[in-house]
Amino acid sequence: MTIRNAIRDHGQRYRPRMACLRKAEKVLLEMQDPRTGVKSQPQRLVITTIPHAITGEDIIAWLAGRFQIDTQEARSFGSMLVALGYIYPLQDHKRLVIKPDASLYRFQTPYFWPTQQWPVEDTDYAIYLAKRNIRKKGILELHEQEQYNRLHKWMNHKWDFIVMQAKEQYRAAKERKKPDRVVFECQERAYWVVHRPPPGTVSAMDYGLERRIDPNADETQTPDFYERIMIFTQQSIMRPRVKSSVSIGALVKYCTTYYSHDPFLSKCLPSNPWLTDDVTFWTLNRLNAEVPSKMRVERWTFSFGELLSDPRGRDDFRLFLKKEFSSENLAFWESCEDLKWGTAATMRGKAEQIYKTFLARGAPRWINIDGKTMEITVSGLRHPHRYVLDAAQTHIYMLMKKDKYGRYIKSPVFKDTMKKAICPEEHKFSDAQLEQNAKNRRPSLSPIILRQQELEQRARMAANAPVDITQVMSKLSQQGKEAPQRRTSR
Repeated sequence: MTIRNAIRDHGQRYRPRMACLRKAEKVLLEMQDPRTGVKSQPQRLVITTIPHAITGEDIIAWLAGRFQIDTQEARSFGSMLVALGYIYPLQDHKRLVIKPDASLYRFQTPYFWPTQQWPVEDTDYAIYLAKRNIRKKGILELHEQEQYNRLHKWMNHKWDFIVMQAKEQYRAAKERKKPDRVVFECQERAYWVVHRPPPGTVSAMDYGLERRIDPNADETQTPDFYERIMIFTQQSIMRPRVKSSVSIGALVKYCTTYYSHDPFLSKCLPSNPWLTDDVTFWTLNRLNAEVPSKMRVERWTFSFGELLSDPRGRDDFRLFLKKEFSSENLAFWESCEDLKWGTAATMRGKAEQIYKTFLARGAPRWINIDGKTMEITVSGLRHPHRYVLDAAQTHIYMLMKKDKYGRYIKSPVFKDTMKKAICPEEHKFSDAQLEQNAKNRRPSLSPIILRQQELEQRARMAANAPVDITQVMSKLSQQGKEAPQRRTSR
């Protein structure tokens, strides 16, 4: 395998992931300790004896005893080490998981560890595929055959060099002893399965876009640099302080409140999708679920912010406000959020529409805010920006929090939602079912697609919602008044 390091790889070394990889390597070194580590011994694989092989059940038992954790968590930790390329399977190469049985594994040589920061180049991958094509006499995996054809077409100008390198490496490998040759083939295959995973497999090495600068590098000490340090120091000195006992008490209260709702600290019903690959939890807790889960409804009672941050909670709160004849408050708050996080091109139009709908005299959905806040908002609308309505939005938020939120928690609307909420039973999976769930694992949808689906859902809800005839008539009358003014101005 010819791995060159001519081009600096700015991806891994500039990311916090390196700290995680360093910790994983420390655990791996402990596992390889001859006295206290995982016991390894020669194992027979078909007709070849593989040295220093370990079994999956021994790895899980060692991790559970070393970190005092249960078997399921130890298995997840072991699967993470396999997915990162520190341990590789000798039999089922495409499954980067730890099996709790006598399946054989080996520790990856440090040359192939992720912290070596080798740039994963397509030329090296093409040489590897060409070598496998020679060894297997043209019989490759389906995804490998597709990659082979793609690289052959793309690197046609230097394919003779790639084939020559592959033949030379294949000839050198045949001169090794068979156990060493099998071990090296498994090491190389595991490296490329980690860095070029089959379709439908989530890559553990996918860390997003590369950075071209080092955020931890020493900054040039210019006058502007010292000025920013002085401003930061002054702000730190002027920041109000809180007694440690008060802050610790608040932290303990927060942790106690959210402990049972944290899927990493407590049980997750019906099952934890991070461990079982079962998507039932996501289905029950999707954004606009018709019937929410009981734990989801319980979170709405923690704070008013929790209620507004949940789209399903806002729908329930909107139903209550309609019965209180004050739904315009929530509509105004949502419109301000849309202005704040919307596109810059539509910012001015949205600000004008919000003013005409909620703030202008005779507005169809007029909201009640004090004169000072109205004066600040109206003066800011002369030059609208994303945060021009923050003062009015904060005023309405506090109004709903102090008055409407407490009455909503005690209302029949909330009690009825809590009564209808789903409390799913715990799902327990066997090892065979967990393996099948892992095979069916697929990457999650892009946030852009999720945003489009949310907008389509809102459009369908708006189309199916009953039409308020008073609002329609007021808009028509307002347009009728504006039309003669436009003619006279012309």
